[in-house]
Amino acid sequence: MKIDVTLDNGFIPDKYAKYAPANYRTNDMPTTNFPVEISNTPAGTQSLSVSLIDYDAVPVCGFPWIHWLAANLPVTNIPENLRATKRGTFGTNSTWHDVQKLGHPANASINQSYIGPMPPDKTHNYTLTVFALDTKLDLQNGFFLNELRSKSMEHVLDIAILELPARA
Repeated sequence: MKIDVTLDNGFIPDKYAKYAPANYRTNDMPTTNFPVEISNTPAGTQSLSVSLIDYDAVPVCGFPWIHWLAANLPVTNIPENLRATKRGTFGTNSTWHDVQKLGHPANASINQSYIGPMPPDKTHNYTLTVFALDTKLDLQNGFFLNELRSKSMEHVLDIAILELPARA
């Protein structure tokens, strides 16, 4: 399987990240995902899942920041603004810590959505992983990364990974 994301001068385009325009944001956070081109999925693929994780966030906040989790996606390209298509099951990103630790209200359009890169200190690399699966996973909206990993274990046909930089 092969995945591709169109970059702008070597970076995730601004409209999907820190410098996104207002119409690409929710509560001043970039919430419109970039499209992902997918080719050569293996025979027998029944669904796709995706994660976007910022491992460069560890020195900043103490843990890898989960920006995007989605599962049970159709075996096609992932469109811009996937959540608006209502296709797939959406996982919980790291903004959930604001709900749990800081008492902010839960908001699925933020907590269970793509949250674009907003590196505070320097360019960060974001690890995009797409899994080709031989089934749809028994997951509900709001699932966590550990659930995605455990439910996927026996069903992964192929994995594709891209490192995507975003500017500070």
